[in-house]
Amino acid sequence: MTTHPLWLAGTRVTTESTFQHRGAYDKQDLGAVSLADRREVAAAISGAWHARPKMAAMSSGAREAALLTMVEEMRARTEEFAHMITAETGKPISLARGEVTRTINTLSICAEETKRSLGEVIPLDTTPASEGRYGIVRRFPKGIVVAITPFNFPLNLVAHKIGPAIAAGCPIILKPAPQAPLTSLMLGALMSKANLPEGAFSVLPCENDVAQHLATDERVAVISFTGSDSVGWHLRELAPRKTVLLELGGNAAVIVEPDCDIESAAQRIVTGAFAHAGQVCIKVQRVFAHDDIAPQLLKRIIDLTETIGIGDPTHEEVICGPLISEQAAVRVEAWVNEARAQGANVLCGGERDGQFYRPTWLTDVAEEAKVCCEEVFGPVGVFFRYHDFEAAIHAVNSSQYGLQCGVFTGSLPKASLAFEMLEVGAVMINDIPTYRVDHMPYGGVKASGLGREGPKYVIEEYTEPRLLAVKPR
Repeated sequence: MTTHPLWLAGTRVTTESTFQHRGAYDKQDLGAVSLADRREVAAAISGAWHARPKMAAMSSGAREAALLTMVEEMRARTEEFAHMITAETGKPISLARGEVTRTINTLSICAEETKRSLGEVIPLDTTPASEGRYGIVRRFPKGIVVAITPFNFPLNLVAHKIGPAIAAGCPIILKPAPQAPLTSLMLGALMSKANLPEGAFSVLPCENDVAQHLATDERVAVISFTGSDSVGWHLRELAPRKTVLLELGGNAAVIVEPDCDIESAAQRIVTGAFAHAGQVCIKVQRVFAHDDIAPQLLKRIIDLTETIGIGDPTHEEVICGPLISEQAAVRVEAWVNEARAQGANVLCGGERDGQFYRPTWLTDVAEEAKVCCEEVFGPVGVFFRYHDFEAAIHAVNSSQYGLQCGVFTGSLPKASLAFEMLEVGAVMINDIPTYRVDHMPYGGVKASGLGREGPKYVIEEYTEPRLLAVKPR
């Protein structure tokens, strides 16, 4: 039986405690995975603590070289990473390859950011007593970063935490998703070739109660979490004196105006609603269509949904594979059935087959239904009509979440109004909220989180400014 060691302070370690890991779709045996307990957590933190000064002292060139080493190693193993993502999570292989490509881009951006100025020169001679003085502001690494990541993007979301940590000079300890530890352990192998100081990184699959010790240890400076809002806000309460970055949930919306390209809007909406079985925090969940084009748009959306590739995630044509587990599919089924009981109409889908749930569109959904007001995290969308553009904006804003929103319109004034009024982290004009490129500031407001991702923005969060005040002789 294969046992996969974890990475403890840069060294592969096989632990006494393991769990048997199986693939999400076909339940294939992926081997036993070593689990960290409190002893390994303590050792990882100790190793990272001792690595702090060496990481901080790394030159920008050395940090860049470390990241570029990881980039080149990943390029050579693209297919291996993609197939592991599919095996662990059931993500369709075409989307898994796209995630590897994005991860290479993310790490490359982090390498570029090592060359950027992390400071400024400021005048201090603003009063007669300070004549001739000036200040130099540099940013210094805060220290140990603990990263906690989800299953749905087990490579790129990890890279969005690890890459900036290396660029900033921070040791990092990763707690990967229990459904996808092997992808993260493979990334750990790349880090082991990057010539980082001893103890600079750990990858620790572990139980949640063990991970809590990572969050509460006083030597940890930063916690970066992507996952559910309930867990994220609980972590925030556990660590009130740390920098806590939270990328949480959403029920992202699209507003469609009559003056847009209806065909383009329909195609993008269907892709955004059902790729990776809707297990994306910025998936299209709510669609608001103007009365003048709602029937036309809805018909086209249904037609396109009926042709979407569903099934075995190893098949190239599939984009809507299984949910991560049958339990997850049962939950989605229960939410749709609840909406039905409240008067919703199911226009297509609405059926579960094991851990698959057919792509589903609902109309006449009550605002308090879970499929509308909570994060469905599955292949379900709800369709609404509106007459007044500002009323549609207010409907989008009625959510507890505020991650991203898409607005299809040819009107510059309406695009500007949406940008001014929508309470979200980003507004996409003539595209869906699922759009993301890896250097942009990504994150939300309200229950959707704290802080922003994107290498430049994360590096700012992982570092703090220090002033040198210079008085000439």
